[in-house]
Amino acid sequence: MRLAELTGTFFGAGYLKPAPGTWGSLAALPVAYVLHQLGGFPVLAVATVAVTVLGYWATAEMTRGKADHDPSEIVIDEVAGQWLALWAISYPAWSHGIAISALWPGWISAFVLFRLFDILKPGPVGWADRKAGPMGVMLDDVIAGVLAALGTMALAGFSHGVLGL
Repeated sequence: MRLAELTGTFFGAGYLKPAPGTWGSLAALPVAYVLHQLGGFPVLAVATVAVTVLGYWATAEMTRGKADHDPSEIVIDEVAGQWLALWAISYPAWSHGIAISALWPGWISAFVLFRLFDILKPGPVGWADRKAGPMGVMLDDVIAGVLAALGTMALAGFSHGVLGL
């Protein structure tokens, strides 16, 4: 397996059926946990940026000369988006010295919201998905990840009464 394929499929997770995007997002969760344990939010943030850049490269390599610019086995975009969604729990856990595993409802909401935004492609997610090439492949999941992070933060605020509700 070439390096681009190994990266683009996130070590083969993209070949799992059905719903390879969901498998890619699931595979991203334990890796995010390990990254957070290794160095908190800063390590997860750097890894997210790195995987986004590497994902762009891997997608370009895997789709070069092919009609399908977003084959289902490419799931590195889901990894980047899922890790972005997890920023909503990684940063507060790191900055307040809380075990990230204690924020388990945030893990669930970040995963579910990311998958919903990625599948339904509302507004800016759909706009980005219509972009051709590796940028479109990566960008829709990055935007879905940001929206999932914002949703997770809003749910946490509601749950903890921070929003005055």
